[in-house]
Amino acid sequence: MPTCLPAILRRCQSCASERFRASGRFRVNANHKLLDVWLLALCAVCGETTKLTVLERMNVRSVRPELLDRLHHNDPGLTAELLQDPVVRRRNRIALDWDDAWRLDTGGPARSEDDAIDVSVRFAARIPVRPVRLIAEGLGFSRAEVERLIAGGNLVSAVRLTGKLSGDFDFTLKL
Repeated sequence: MPTCLPAILRRCQSCASERFRASGRFRVNANHKLLDVWLLALCAVCGETTKLTVLERMNVRSVRPELLDRLHHNDPGLTAELLQDPVVRRRNRIALDWDDAWRLDTGGPARSEDDAIDVSVRFAARIPVRPVRLIAEGLGFSRAEVERLIAGGNLVSAVRLTGKLSGDFDFTLKL
């Protein structure tokens, strides 16, 4: 589950830093019947503000009133939703860095009388993470040990455990 908003990877025009943090504030500008909306982000080094385009030249009537209300009240949940929106990320040419922005809640130690442990991994948010790292942290193994278990067929899943995932998955550990 997420612990904070991810860092925004984008070059700062002032200091050439590559990391921004979302301020959680929106700027809404109305020009007659057209709206522009930006999410404000601050450079992690110099504090320079940049605007990430959320809506551009949208007719006021085409924006849902609930969304407009959330924008005016700087809803932190909306900030998280918009940062994860691929359209917003592509439009602003940004990437997200989730390092140190999530934690693993194991729900307690796994106990099994059988020769195998079935585990279901559920994401509270779409956080791209390497399953090998997640399994290693959750079970208290090293990543190399988890990779050996996968290669030996003692750790199996219906999804590929190498690379990154951001969706729920299940796996079985054979003891």
